[in-house]
Parts: sequence; structure tokens; C-alpha cells
Amino acid sequence: MARADILLTPGPTPLPPQVREALARPIIHHRTSQYRTLFKRALQGMQQVMETSQPIACLTSSGTGAMEAAVVNLLSPGDEAVVLLGGKFAERWQGLCKAYGITAITVPVAYGDAVEPGAVGKALAAHPKAKAVFATLCETSTGVVHDIQAIAAITRKSPAVLVVDAISGLVADPCPADAWGVDVVVTGSQKGLMLPPGLAFISLSQRALDLVSQSKTPRFYTDLRLYQKALTDDDTPFTSAVSLVVALDEALKIVLERGLPQTIERCALMAKATRTGAEALGLTLFAKRPSNGVTAINAPAGIDGKQIPKLMYDRSKVMVAGGQGEMAGKLFRFAHMGYISPEDVLAGFAALEDALGALGYKFTPGSGIKAAQAVFAQPAVAGAVR
Repeated sequence: MARADILLTPGPTPLPPQVREALARPIIHHRTSQYRTLFKRALQGMQQVMETSQPIACLTSSGTGAMEAAVVNLLSPGDEAVVLLGGKFAERWQGLCKAYGITAITVPVAYGDAVEPGAVGKALAAHPKAKAVFATLCETSTGVVHDIQAIAAITRKSPAVLVVDAISGLVADPCPADAWGVDVVVTGSQKGLMLPPGLAFISLSQRALDLVSQSKTPRFYTDLRLYQKALTDDDTPFTSAVSLVVALDEALKIVLERGLPQTIERCALMAKATRTGAEALGLTLFAKRPSNGVTAINAPAGIDGKQIPKLMYDRSKVMVAGGQGEMAGKLFRFAHMGYISPEDVLAGFAALEDALGALGYKFTPGSGIKAAQAVFAQPAVAGAVR
């Protein structure tokens, strides 16, 4: 039997055995009390990991589907919204606004940098009619985590609602929606939640629900009014992705039995080992404010960054992600969210050292592995990452 690939990508991420087993169970009908009981429990679990008491809609889509649902339900053509840039996925908010005739007031941010909260306040002051601020928790393309707590505090001083893309950040970086005053959080299933792609979630504050009732943008499948109505019966307006929800129920048990703070801390320790190992190899990190879930590493001078992920997979069956857009060939990305073990990280460094050596990069063999292993060997870390 061929050895399974080791996925160190920021989505999809590896599936725990309990999740794989749940996906293999016989299908059940989605319009039964059996399913509604499970669906209700799963959404209550999502409220715990999103740290909100507000209702959560579950869509059968990628995370982008929930992003689109946020745009079309909160805003109408001709409305203004502030969009915080800084990467390929932040730019998706801008593209969605353009598609629906919404004026996007952009706050430019260099790739690798985090949004300056003060710039958000200036944009809102200059555009008092803006109805929403679209932000990103973890910019997957750069590995940056933005200061959502500070951005939320500033946004709350205006009439605008704050909408946060937490697709790669949830369960890796803190984002307590209610405590921080985040009106809308969107996320997807295939990253920190340890599931295949196919489910998306969106939480809505009362301020956001008020905008949903006012929006004049045409929508049907993503009409969140239908989802809110169905939730009163622990149901969905359209056919649910039954097996994915069954698996979600199992994945949430893993997170909540460990504890959400402990799960986030585990990601942070995986990140620490990854970054320590990279720096021991003489590599430099791209993000100035790095996420717990993704580490972006600059390709060494004179080496095509596209070749590093390719050789890691071709030679070792370890998959990491390359750079996107203007960063293609300039960096590569290790993910350490979800069902990733210390052994996976160390295997990643073995593959990385092998690929770098094949590309002619000079370093002390074993130095990256040794440095990462030293982090995992610390008594306080060893127990936390298991």
C-alpha cells in the first residue's frame, strides 16, 4: 500500500480517524428528528468554537460561499463598505463587493504586514455612510493574523458592522465574536475544523440581522432569512450535507474535549516549532504578525520558491503550499492547524531539508529538524501538543 501523503497545507487539512469513521457511516435522512437532534448539537458546538450566543447558519459551500452570503445579505447595490486588504483572500472581499455593485473603500496593506487599526478609524471617519467593514482574521496567503480585537473596538464606534473572514483562523487564532463585538464571522470546514471542504458557517449579531432584513440585493440559496427561519426547527432550508454534518459533530467533540484555549495554544506551539526550525536553517519568515495556523517562509535568494513544494512532494510525499498571486515563487507556506502532530512537523522538515539540499541551498543538515524537535521536547510543550 502506498504511503499516505502528509498534508501540511492550509486547507484541506488532515482528518482525524473519528472524522473519517463518521464520514463512512450509513447516510441518514435530513428531514428526520434523528438528524435535527444531531444538527442542533453540531451548531451548538459551533457556537462554542465561534464563541457566540448568536445564531449560526450552515451552508453547503466553500468558505467563499459564506463570504458571498455576508455581502449579499448585509448590503444593497450602491452601498459603501470598507475593505481591509493585505492578501489574496482579503482581496476576495473587494471582488465580491464589485460583483454586487457595492462601493469598496479599500485600506491598502502591504503583503506581509498587518492592518493598522488606526487606518480603519480614518476610513470610517472619511466615509460615514459605510455600512460594513470587511476584515480577515488570518490572511492565508501571507500567514498574517490581523488585530481583530482592536479593529472591532474602532468599528463599534461607527454604525458599520464588522465582518470577519475566519476561514483559516478559526480554532487556530483567538476570535471570540461576542466578547470582541464582531458582528459577523464566516468560516469553512476544511481547515481548523478538520473536515473535508463543503460546509460554511456564518454567525450574525442583532445589528447584522437588522441589515439582513433591509438588504435589497437579489439572493435565493444564500438568503439568510431562510436559514434563520429554518433554525427555529433545527433545520436547513435546503438539503443539508448530511455526512459532513455528522463528521462535524465528531470533529467538534475533539476540539471541545481538549478545550478551545488548549487547541489554540497547541496550534501556537506547532507554529513555534515550525518557525524555530525554519530560522535554524537560515530561512526568514514573511509575516510580520504571524498566525498560529500558517507560517509563510521566504524562499532563499537564488532559489525558485515554486520548486520547494514540488520537490517536497515529489521526493517525500509531503505537501506544503506555495505562494499565491504576486508572491508565487517567492515564498512557501507550512500549515500547523487542526489534526497535525509533532511527527508531521518533523517529517515536514525532513522533506524540506531534502528539497533545499537538492536545490543547492547550503545549510547544516539536520539543523531544522533538531531545532523543531527541541521545542517539542520542552516539558511544558510536550504535554500540550499531544
